[in-house]
Amino acid sequence: MSGSTDATPRTGTGADLTVVVPAYNEEHRLRPTLDAICAHLRADPERWGDWELIVVDDGSTDGTAEVAAQAAADEPRVQVLTSDENRGKGHALRLGVLASYGRRVLVTDADLATPIEELDALDDLLHEDEDKHEDEHEEEYEYEYEATAAVIGSRALPDSRVEVRQRPVREWLGRLGNRVIRLVAVRGIHDTQCGFKLFDGDKARAAFAASRLDGWGIDVEILRHFRRAGWPVAEVPVRWSHQSGSKVRPADYGRVLLELLRLRTRLRPADLAVGALFLLSSVLLYKGLWTDLDRAYLADSMQDQNQWEWFFGVTADNVAHLRNPLFTTYQGHPDGVNLMANTVMLGLSVPLTPVTLLLGPTVTWALVLTLGLTATAVAWYWLFVRRVTRVRPAAAVGAALAAFAPPMMSHGTAHPNFLVLFMIPVIIDRALRLCEPGAGGRRLVRDGVLLGLFATYQIFLGEEPLLLAAMGMLIFALAYALARPDVARATWRPLLRGLGVALAVCLPLVAFPLYWQFFGPQSYHSVLHGDNAGNSPLSFLEFSGRALLGDEERADTLAMNRTEQNAFYGWPLTALTFGIVVWLGRSALVKALTGTVLVAALLSLGQKIRIPFTDVVLPGPWRALAHQPLFESVIESRVAMICAPALGVLIALAAARIKDIEPRTHRAVGLVAIAAALLPILPTPQPVRERAEVPRFITDGMYRDYVAEGESVVPVPLPSPAEADALHWQSATGFGFSVPGGYFNGPWGPERMGIYGAAPRHTSNLLRDVRYGGQIPDIGPAWRAQAKLDLAFWKAGVLVLAPQDNDKALYEVVAKLLGRPGERLGGAWVWDMPRAR
Repeated sequence: MSGSTDATPRTGTGADLTVVVPAYNEEHRLRPTLDAICAHLRADPERWGDWELIVVDDGSTDGTAEVAAQAAADEPRVQVLTSDENRGKGHALRLGVLASYGRRVLVTDADLATPIEELDALDDLLHEDEDKHEDEHEEEYEYEYEATAAVIGSRALPDSRVEVRQRPVREWLGRLGNRVIRLVAVRGIHDTQCGFKLFDGDKARAAFAASRLDGWGIDVEILRHFRRAGWPVAEVPVRWSHQSGSKVRPADYGRVLLELLRLRTRLRPADLAVGALFLLSSVLLYKGLWTDLDRAYLADSMQDQNQWEWFFGVTADNVAHLRNPLFTTYQGHPDGVNLMANTVMLGLSVPLTPVTLLLGPTVTWALVLTLGLTATAVAWYWLFVRRVTRVRPAAAVGAALAAFAPPMMSHGTAHPNFLVLFMIPVIIDRALRLCEPGAGGRRLVRDGVLLGLFATYQIFLGEEPLLLAAMGMLIFALAYALARPDVARATWRPLLRGLGVALAVCLPLVAFPLYWQFFGPQSYHSVLHGDNAGNSPLSFLEFSGRALLGDEERADTLAMNRTEQNAFYGWPLTALTFGIVVWLGRSALVKALTGTVLVAALLSLGQKIRIPFTDVVLPGPWRALAHQPLFESVIESRVAMICAPALGVLIALAAARIKDIEPRTHRAVGLVAIAAALLPILPTPQPVRERAEVPRFITDGMYRDYVAEGESVVPVPLPSPAEADALHWQSATGFGFSVPGGYFNGPWGPERMGIYGAAPRHTSNLLRDVRYGGQIPDIGPAWRAQAKLDLAFWKAGVLVLAPQDNDKALYEVVAKLLGRPGERLGGAWVWDMPRAR
């Protein structure tokens, strides 16, 4: 008969035993194998009862099919299935097992390397466990005994007998491959690739029906299915002889690993298409940056692009020179900068050191934004497909909202630590695994360890996003517990135990970096942003300045700045979300997501909630967190970012449900509603401007004649959060000098309060006021004396005044402070400071 690929398992008790033999080009040894099997089964009819032998010809090109057909003619209990082409061992086994009727199913290779007589030992164990199960069920024990569901004839147990060995190199490679497979996929089983296995028939048919692999990896896939279903698998030692002409090669273990990787990732052409679309979208958003990496500067990033390029550059410089990556004096000279207390993203800046050193920090900046956004979107897509819906288009739309939402695009101009969030979906998935049935024992420890490692890595990508993610997960968990208290009761203990394991792994790894961050040099206690850093309620209904239908002027009035437009989901999406909640509100998941969105939005309103169009000000719930450790440095409007993935899940659920709506007109209306809600907030390409040129005094290295070891170059005015081009001077020329001032988070005052930039001094304030006011104050002896003290503190080697607004006023002030004119050199005014040496 001809076989098919129908994955529907047969049921029934038509046979006591089925033997399945896959065969590909086995013309010369198939008949002896079939004769041996039939003879063994005929010899003990009382034991084996009604049996069947299924031979699956996997598209052989020799006489295998004819040999099998002759055997079937001689023995009616032999059946032959044929495949039109060679599809692999996995496909052949699936075809044979799904065609079986046996209460027990034996699969064995056509070479019969394990003699058929070894079936007795496998059957004894399976039969013994079935009897024990029945006896204990009759005696009504307080616990349920789970009988063995599969028995492997193992070549790797101490009592196994290998009568004919392979060549030593081949045997060694095979053992190595088997160990790798066990480590990666199936722990606790010694011989994953043995071709001699006896299964409980119904469970075997269920497992093979769910299988997807057609090659050698089918063995591991089936064993993993049994493990995940909680069906016990045992091994018994057997005799085994290597057969000449064996089709199994050491390289096949590598193929098994590749197949398992494909199975684990579950990649489909649609997945690749979604990933490519996300990458294309990211490239288009940052095309202005990529088209002119030498001069393009993101227009909305204020001074953050200078800062981040400096972070990537200084990290690469520290790594290249084997210096402490947690500290530097290149900025904030002479006190320095605690890099761990700043968002330098060591998890990316360190691995990307070769890119930074070879191509420059601007390339690293562009790569992090573009590929980081793509990776984040792909990670959300992976999570949604895995946990929310198998409908790929629906998951893609939801993931796009989670990754490309207006708050993310706002931070995409300046804060990659809030844009590059690809670890957050991975952390969420691992936490959910701790809540799954059977999450105990080794699995709990494994998942807890991985969760701890993932959290550790995220700390080196961004601590505040991890804190916000933890807040969102906690809010969701509490909301879900209210909707499904039965699930909460069943999962809270393994969840807490797994989180305990995660903390036990994470804390030792981050102990020293966190100690350095909070207690090391130039550490600080908190960064306060005032009580007006919350979102306006109107910001949830408006469009962001860079959205397709956004208005910059209107959006600017509702946010701290363009890098902190942390809501702006728009009224169409808000209305659609309300409709989805009404439609799908009976679902516990939808209830929990709704609670998460509402609580996060409410918290993001800040310590004071100003009711629009009135003078009414109400106390906000953020008051309870505003002065607590860790939360005191959070800009509360950012809590609204938690809404993005929650809204993405709601959209994905709705889109998947709409797919099955009838009639088609209703389906079309639903899809149009989703498109109408998302189209207005579609992000537009990030605009760029031309950045200021670095003076030739810096690029040509002229400064080296003026700066001795331990001295600094003092830009006029000093770099600050408002003007940080001098940081680009450093990052673009390889960090040959230090500068006082800067753009970073550091301490101020005896209480070490966190501020942006270096602690101000009188002279730095004077130069800043002249730069932005243009007014020249009266410079007398007091000012000159103060300038002398400040320049000595900064260990100034040279002052550099580059072309800029109000540079004439700045020149006059510096000349008066120093009592001498500057020297025009390399496109800038410079003042040598020999007295500081």
